[in-house]
Amino acid sequence: MKHLLNRLIFAAAAFIAVAPAMAASDKGSAEEATALVKKVIAYYKANGKEKTFAAINAQNPDFKFKDLYVFGSTAKEGMPLSAHGANPKMVGKDMGMLKDAEGFPFAKRIIEIATSKEGKGWVDYKWPNPVTKAIEAKSTYVERVDDVYFACGIYK
Repeated sequence: MKHLLNRLIFAAAAFIAVAPAMAASDKGSAEEATALVKKVIAYYKANGKEKTFAAINAQNPDFKFKDLYVFGSTAKEGMPLSAHGANPKMVGKDMGMLKDAEGFPFAKRIIEIATSKEGKGWVDYKWPNPVTKAIEAKSTYVERVDDVYFACGIYK
């Protein structure tokens, strides 16, 4: 009985020690977010805008990885969000005036990057993490193709 108790205590201690690492591995990386956007762009090039937005809105598992999801819209200020891979309530809303927890107009910055000459880049802002419910630093990769953009963000 004493050996069983020691084993249980050891197992519990081991789990507590590795739990943070396990949680971290569930978070997507910058490279994974960029790769997910590139995957959606390849799908877009093969299937067109409407099918791509529909697939994202249907939460196609091909466009989700770990805690990552894709969103996108027409790359023009004032256009409503066309697709959101995690929250369908966001679709159809004008995101242009949306600000982060510190008042930074990150959605406007996403459009600025999407409509820039290069058409791609990262935006840093503070946003509620749906898992932890805390305001956390977030970076979103955005890339334009034709007249649309696709984006995917990571919590740091």
